[in-house]
Amino acid sequence: METDMTKGNPLSVILKFTLPLFIGNIFQQLYNMVDTIVVGRFVGPDALAAVGSTGTIMFLVIGFSQGMSTGFTVLTSQRFGAGDEKGARHSVANGTILSAFVIILMTAISLFFMKPLLRLMNTPDNIFEDAYTYISIICIGIVTNIIYNLFSSFLRAVGNSRVPLLFLAFSSGLNLILDLLFVIVFQMGVAGAAWATNVSQGISAVLCILYIYKKVPALAPDKNQWKLTSADTRHQLSVGIPMALQFGITASGTIIMQSAINLFGSTAVAAYTAANKFQNLVVQGMIATGQTMATYSGQNYGKGDIKRIRYGVKVALGIGGAYSVLCSAVICLTIPFALSLFFSGNVDISAMLPWAKTYIYLCAAFYIPLGTIFIFRNTMQGCGHGFLPMMGGVVELVARLATAALAMRLLSFPLSCACDPAAWVSAALFTGVSYLFVMKKVEKRLVSRSL
Repeated sequence: METDMTKGNPLSVILKFTLPLFIGNIFQQLYNMVDTIVVGRFVGPDALAAVGSTGTIMFLVIGFSQGMSTGFTVLTSQRFGAGDEKGARHSVANGTILSAFVIILMTAISLFFMKPLLRLMNTPDNIFEDAYTYISIICIGIVTNIIYNLFSSFLRAVGNSRVPLLFLAFSSGLNLILDLLFVIVFQMGVAGAAWATNVSQGISAVLCILYIYKKVPALAPDKNQWKLTSADTRHQLSVGIPMALQFGITASGTIIMQSAINLFGSTAVAAYTAANKFQNLVVQGMIATGQTMATYSGQNYGKGDIKRIRYGVKVALGIGGAYSVLCSAVICLTIPFALSLFFSGNVDISAMLPWAKTYIYLCAAFYIPLGTIFIFRNTMQGCGHGFLPMMGGVVELVARLATAALAMRLLSFPLSCACDPAAWVSAALFTGVSYLFVMKKVEKRLVSRSL
């Protein structure tokens, strides 16, 4: 069911759209989280550290690809909000063709540079081969990840956040079953966990495509629309490239942070991995609120309602602030229990808990600025502005780089963990100011368009 976000009470509209996204994001996180839990409990802590050490690379490769393909759907949201159904269908075809090029390029580049990148990140020798095996197979599955995220983003662009959730819930359950089958029964180790992720993600992608063609005619291109046009290509690349670069720049910062963490050995890496996976799960409400604002602002920008965009941002900031405070309390209270989920009974959790607590306690104090980043960034991108959100990623990179360099020089684990909070505060200030600037620019554009 499509949702017109240009009408109705913004608080109600935003909450109703965000909730399915939040649940869907939880399932999305469970893909990789299930991998780490299964290998941690049934293969060993070194295997968990191997999978965890590749998390930042996954964020770089998959995030760059997703940023590009998600950027392609902004035009669809704007045209749907403007009532241009034919244009929306063509934007789907154009974005799909562009995504095919992204898939080929990213798969080739990621596989070619993977081993040198792992070496550059100070990956411990005792987990190197498992880390390389896992991330290489994940890179082979870039095609399934991009296709699912592209078509689920097309559905969200027209206000449908529930159907992607249903497909993702199904494939997340399948991923768990395949993880247990491949790792425990077939004894495939970390490779089994990676293949389980690829297969289940591929199924969710196929389900999204079939649903669009059977149930959402507003997104189903005609045969004669399957071609690239200069206007749509230029618009989609102008949004997609900055979004991809923003992901890539942010991920580069997390890779630098991971390099600092890796200096403290596989125990610290395993503890950090488990804590980071748990944190990623808890903060998905912030990310979902940001995703909602991309669709909300895109549709209202298409309609030309700048006042509704601004009011929606205020509502989202209120929601995000309350959620951030709740997250801080929950994650600090439950980290000991959460850590035990990742390891079997013969692993000394008490040895890992100090490492995990250091990271979690530092991060939890800065969840409010983290939440604002997603709201401001996605609102600007929904209005077709990609450069300043991308520069926000540059600010994050610089903050992480400076903090990580100092941490590696002083060999300080708390400073290594502080890379994230430093990046969040810096980017929150930058994106907040950028949002105010962009809104003035958008208002001028919409006024001139109406004359």
